[in-house]
Amino acid sequence: MRTTSAVPRNRRKKRLFQKVKGYRGGRRKLLRTATETLVRSGVYAFRDRRRRKRDFRRLWIIRINAAVREQGLRYGEFINGLAKANIELDRKSLAEMAVNDAAGFNAVVEKVKAALAA
Repeated sequence: MRTTSAVPRNRRKKRLFQKVKGYRGGRRKLLRTATETLVRSGVYAFRDRRRRKRDFRRLWIIRINAAVREQGLRYGEFINGLAKANIELDRKSLAEMAVNDAAGFNAVVEKVKAALAA
């Protein structure tokens, strides 16, 4: 007699098709294509969770550099001055200050300039 393990197989397929709901075409309807797509999407998600951290750091650096250049410094000089002035602000908060709190950011830049001059 041939066994098919029908109930577990159907449960597994149902779970898979619920996960690929919203995909287009055969990626949603065909078992093999849906499985391949789901595995690949998991790989992309894993990779991009790490990539997101790099991308945001790059964005923060670009924003800080633009704001600092208006004050007559370069990004590298500014970061060096932060270390000399013992200011421990991370790039995320500095970029947020540069965008939303110009007066506070200018105060930090002045302290950095004083530390670099000394």
